[in-house]
Amino acid sequence: MPPATPPTAAAAIGPLAIDGHTALVGVLGDPVRHSLSPAMHNAALRELGLNWVYLALPAPAAQLDTVVRGLEAMGCRGLNVTIPHKQAVAALASELTPLAQRLGAVNTLVPRPGGGWLGTNTDVEGFLAPLRQGGRSWRGQRALVLGSGGSARAVVAGLVELGLGSIQLAGRRAAGRDAVLTDCRGWAPQLQGLAWGEPGGLAAELAAADLVVNTTPVGMASASDPAATQRSPLTAAELEALRPGASVYDLIYTPRPTALLQAAAARGCATHDGLEMLVQQGAAALRLWSGQEAIPVAAMRAAALARLEGR
Repeated sequence: MPPATPPTAAAAIGPLAIDGHTALVGVLGDPVRHSLSPAMHNAALRELGLNWVYLALPAPAAQLDTVVRGLEAMGCRGLNVTIPHKQAVAALASELTPLAQRLGAVNTLVPRPGGGWLGTNTDVEGFLAPLRQGGRSWRGQRALVLGSGGSARAVVAGLVELGLGSIQLAGRRAAGRDAVLTDCRGWAPQLQGLAWGEPGGLAAELAAADLVVNTTPVGMASASDPAATQRSPLTAAELEALRPGASVYDLIYTPRPTALLQAAAARGCATHDGLEMLVQQGAAALRLWSGQEAIPVAAMRAAALARLEGR
């Protein structure tokens, strides 16, 4: 990994003090302009005194290979990767960590000393952070995961690490659900699939679950669909099946709280949204890029919250 750029006077002035020594880090996605990552990473870079700047970098799928190789040639110090490129970018990495290999998905690229990119995944670490707070043990408990997209794989990996005894994966599309089961079952023997959408299909599992995780985008704020925030991935009857005292974790963080988390709290459930996951996966990536262990997580969290609140 290339050494971090030493702090300079320009770096200490503020986020606009960019000079000829400023190094680049950023996030690739399509779309990506909505990302909170530039706000929280640039806050951390100022705290660390690094003469780096973090940018949102739009990368259409057809140009992903060109963009990734071009950024390497430019000396980019590291990249986050978001929707829809987490699986495609894995094929562009020169090396994958064992976790990234298992998941088949990469959300962080780190420059290798000999050239090329190391692909890894910090989503798992980010996902686990709220669940580890307070020292709670999840060993042997039951989890229900809603959705079978790319995020579901990282969630399953995190639940396996926590020692969950049963992990049920509910997916509306049989093909997507079966793909996750096929790819993960070798290292997640407690994983089983559930059809989602049949009347009463999830009620029994919701009633028995100690932890319910939503990995779908249902309920996320959308500029083109003002009613999106009023939707929940669970029907009213399914919400009634939630066991008071269970935990409900929605990976969405816009709005705060989502309709799902509002309903879960009304049922007496503990709730978590995805903002802390975003902050912690970003902090984990910054540790890898900078080689520094002491990352200003509080500054990252405050910057992300300020951007969400329009401050």
